Amino acid sequence: MTYPDVSSRSNAIYERAKRSLPGGNTRTTVYMKPYPIYAARGAGCRVWDVDDVSRIDCINNFTSLIHGHAHPVLVEAATKQLALGTAFGMPTESEVDLAELLCGRVASVEEIRFSNSGTEAVMLALKAARAFTGRPKIAKCEGAYHGTYDYAEVSLETSPEHWAQGAPQSVAYAKGTPKGVIDDVVTIPFNDVDGAVSLIRAHARDLACVMIDPMPNRAGLVPADRAFVQALREVTHEIGALLLFDEVIAFRLGHAGAQGLWGVDADLTTFAKIIGGGFPVGATGGRRDVMAVFDPTRGKPALPAGGTFSANPVSMRAGIAGMELLDEAAFAHLDAIGEAVRQGIDEAFRSEGAEGRTTGLGSLIKVHMTDKPVRDYRSAHLDPAGQRRLATFVARMLDEGILMAPNGLMALSTVMGRDDVDAIVSAARAAIRASARG
Repeated sequence: MTYPDVSSRSNAIYERAKRSLPGGNTRTTVYMKPYPIYAARGAGCRVWDVDDVSRIDCINNFTSLIHGHAHPVLVEAATKQLALGTAFGMPTESEVDLAELLCGRVASVEEIRFSNSGTEAVMLALKAARAFTGRPKIAKCEGAYHGTYDYAEVSLETSPEHWAQGAPQSVAYAKGTPKGVIDDVVTIPFNDVDGAVSLIRAHARDLACVMIDPMPNRAGLVPADRAFVQALREVTHEIGALLLFDEVIAFRLGHAGAQGLWGVDADLTTFAKIIGGGFPVGATGGRRDVMAVFDPTRGKPALPAGGTFSANPVSMRAGIAGMELLDEAAFAHLDAIGEAVRQGIDEAFRSEGAEGRTTGLGSLIKVHMTDKPVRDYRSAHLDPAGQRRLATFVARMLDEGILMAPNGLMALSTVMGRDDVDAIVSAARAAIRASARG
């Protein structure tokens, strides 16, 4: 079946959805025109839609399903817990087990606080930084996505008219964002040591933390320069602010996450996605003295934090099982297939004489419709012609049996093999030809 098809079940379901959901939608990220494709089931690296069309899943619920769909080990872990109960007004040993596992993998994380999503993890981390330092402002990189907390959303999306002054401007993403929120966010340029350090020093007295995703998807999926990360580590020490690593996505880059690859110890780290084994999860971790803001043992903590489903045992048990599967061999496999896909798509662009390239590391790939170097949000920003080419590429990939994100992101899974890599690259070649024709 070729998309779109008005006779499809997906289209029929969408017509129903429009009567009870705003725009027929709950997640903006999965919205498609003229209608979204509805999933029915998944197994391994494939997903079947409600019209029984099978596709290789190269988005894996936006990077969260690192073991693909319905992995038997994760199904068993979750099923065992379901029979025992899904949530209690009491702690369970499962949260201790997962906390110990994560603390054991990331050297800078001495204690963990669980929540239900990456957005919540970032929100708690930013509030913890304010509570610990007594300072109001945060700094973040232009174009970097850190969830939907209003402070974290500032300058998520800026357009060329905002760039006239050179240095990044703090710009609201959602309509109605209070001016006070915008004023308390310092936006710094990604991979620009001098520009970032200068802005951080200018706001030194007020900065609680500097938050960085070391390979921000919406800012190009470009790895941060080691010199840039080291400069942020040094300047935060200098001014008494905290360094916050957002590893909600980047934790899938290696056994010890992004910090293990970059060789830096953050003061606070956020996790989500892969640590839940396919179930909702978030976590905020860090130095023991910083995490003490959550500690209720001496009366009301500096930062009270709860959550009805935080550390629910289904997410904890599935998360433990999923993380235990991610040994060094699993990461070596992910690195190999990720590099093969990047190289294959890059070669397809060259051999077809089309403008384009990939970025990323490990199991993460992003397709860009440009031959120019991509180093940050601005260099990754597409003009209208580039946007049309990317839309054509993604649509053709869908028809070729490959599911990827509309912005060009792909996230591979451990259950993929060489045949899947070949199929992805072959589909990309066809999609490149289609996009070059406009």
